[in-house]
Order: sequence, then C-alpha cells, then structure tokens
Amino acid sequence: MADVTDAFQELYGRAPEGVWEAPGRVNLIGEYTDFNDGFVMPLALPHTAVAAVARRTDGVLRLHSADVDGGVVRLDADALEPLSGGGWAAYPAGVVWALREAGHEVTGADIHLSSSVPTGAGLSSSAALEVVTALALNDLYELGLTRPGLARLAQRAENAFVGVPCGIMDQTASACCAEGHVLHLDTRDLSLRQVPFDLAAHGLALLVVDTRVKHALGDGAYAERRAACEAGARALGVRTLREVPYARLQAALARLDSETVRRCVRHVVSDNERVERVAAHLAAGDPRAVGPVLTEGHASLRDDLRVSCAELDLVVATSVAAGALGARMTGGGFGGSAIVLVEADLTDTVTKSIEEAFATAGYTAPRIFPALPSAGARRLR
Repeated sequence: MADVTDAFQELYGRAPEGVWEAPGRVNLIGEYTDFNDGFVMPLALPHTAVAAVARRTDGVLRLHSADVDGGVVRLDADALEPLSGGGWAAYPAGVVWALREAGHEVTGADIHLSSSVPTGAGLSSSAALEVVTALALNDLYELGLTRPGLARLAQRAENAFVGVPCGIMDQTASACCAEGHVLHLDTRDLSLRQVPFDLAAHGLALLVVDTRVKHALGDGAYAERRAACEAGARALGVRTLREVPYARLQAALARLDSETVRRCVRHVVSDNERVERVAAHLAAGDPRAVGPVLTEGHASLRDDLRVSCAELDLVVATSVAAGALGARMTGGGFGGSAIVLVEADLTDTVTKSIEEAFATAGYTAPRIFPALPSAGARRLR
C-alpha cells in the first residue's frame, strides 16, 4: 500500500484520499452460463488490483498504471466515448463513463493503479480494474451503490465502453466474494449465496495453472459463442437458455438445425446442471466428488463449446493421469488458465508432472499457484 501511496504522491503532487483493492477471480464451475441467465460458482483470488485515488472538480480524469509502460493518461470526463480504444485505461475510464451515464456526478479523479492479477490468464484482471475504480469512486463521491450495483455498473463499462460482451460473473465475484467461500450466483436474479470452501480441512488443494497463452476476448470468438447461444434460445422459443431444463435437453437439441448452435446449447444447459451438482457435493461435505465434475466440464468446453487449446488440454490430461481428482479450463478459453483439484499431499507430484509435460511439448513453462478463496473488494485506508 505504501508503494501506491508514494507513487501517487510522486505522480500527482498530492496525497491520495484513499487506497482500495479488488481481486481477480477463478471460476470453479459454470462457464459461458452467466450471459445465459445461468449459474456460476467463482471464488476471489488473493491477487488484486490496488488503486490510490483522489477526486478532482475540473472534469479531468488522470490515470496511471505501475504495470504498463507509459506516463499518465489524461482524459476529459465529458468527452469519454465508448469503443474508442485506449488499452488498459479503457477499463477505469469506462467506469467513470458508466457512472456519469447513470446520473452520478463524478467530476474527475486522479487514479494510480497497480495489479498482481495475471493479465490474459482468464483470471479477470479487467474486472479487478473496473471494480476497484468503481468502489473507490463510490466511496469518495458517496454514491451509495451496493456491491451488486457496483458489479452491474462495472459490467456495463466492459460491455458498452470497452466492447467485450461479458456476463456479470467476473465483476460480481470481484465485488462480492467472501474469504474462505465460493460464490454461488444465480445470474438471472443476481441472488447470491456464500458456500464454505475450506479445502485444506479436507486435505485438498485447488491449483491454478496459468498456461501463459494469452487470449483476447474482444477478438470475436467470445461474441460468436454468445450469438450462438442467443440463436438457440430464439429457436427454442425461450428468452435465455436458463429456461431449458436439463431433463429436457435432448428433446431441445433435436429441435435445432445448426450443429454449432446445438453444441453451444448442450454445453450451457449441462454446465448449469454441473454447477448445481458441485453445490450439492459441497453442501454434503464431499468436495472430493467435485473433481470428476470439473473434468466433465472441461470435455464439454473442449468438444462442444470448442474454446480450449492444446496447452489447456495438456494440463487436464496430465494432472488427471498424475492422480488429480479433476481438472478443467476456466475462464473464456483460447488460452489462459486451468484449475486442478488435488489431494494436498499430491500437489508437488501433479505440479512437477504438468511442468515436465509442458517442457516435453516445447511450451512456455506454466505458472502454477494455489487458489486460496479470498475477500472481495475493500477499502484499505
């Protein structure tokens, strides 16, 4: 915290009014379901975006990141335009735009950001930037927004300003997760439930494997899957795929002409059912039973949704062969990260197996670390 405070002082010639942080997230189960009004189950990571912030009264927005080469980005809050590019700065700028579009009087800000959330790893580094900015401005300008309200506003920033048609999960996880829990979120009505997730008490660990394969969800592949899901809902006469019961999935699939749409529908409806199965296993105190559900979910993402890649598939196959209880890719895919559920005493064995498999395949060495369920966004001072 001292680092961002000192850097803010050096950049802007004054002290910040406060320091906030918001975490990245990893999703345990429920992928590509959030924009279909479905279920998801993310947990916050200890990796966070930290922001030192002070208000301005002249309509100027000044942004700086400790993680990106370049100086301070200076913008006019009145002139913010959606879909105008801007790289990393589009995420905090989009939040200011969304706040002002919603009628909140935000008259500018000086912001210095520093993030430990790996970028391009499918761990929601962008949502962390959005949520930490939204929380800071909410506090400083006394806007009175709730945590779910902040998440919705941050999602609007990413959808309408940045141009990525993401669902609500990432921002809600960053804003609302609780330490030691996974968040069971119903994205249809935004009701949420904190589910205890103390793997260590059961002798288990959840590993995140960052393949270091970078992906960009704005490249159209994510949007294509979303469009296929929407086409499936229209063909089935429902508002969203959430309304298709798992018990009637086969009958629904038989009504679809497009193989691409059929595959997307099958994944979404079955992944909603997998979220509910995982929730039931955790409620019953049987987290080991979650493992096979993760592996099943990966097969669906690989074969039906077709958003995996060779590196992610290698993580899953290698870890399961080395004795892991289960594994799957997590996030939007096309690179990024996988999660692996292991007996704690097999952590080193599975980690070594993955590293050796990557070396043999000639891939860049992956980054592997434990996923510790952490707190959502908060003010540090």
